[in-house]
Amino acid sequence: MNQPAPYAELIATYKRARAEAAHKQGLIKAVAAKGPKAIQAAIDTAGKAVKRRDSYADKLASLGVVLKD
Repeated sequence: MNQPAPYAELIATYKRARAEAAHKQGLIKAVAAKGPKAIQAAIDTAGKAVKRRDSYADKLASLGVVLKD
């Protein structure tokens, strides 16, 4: 499927944000043994990454681009 050039950069950014969100959510499990402050920091960071991912998904949806996960 060929996407127009302006969408290609936004799609690539969304895919990076999606991968980052998944990675950050995985870090929550990794820091579980380090204590509640580390867990809270990981949760906050993961939440921000998920918001970024969702923001890019919304921008793509408003342009009519639907990506299958």
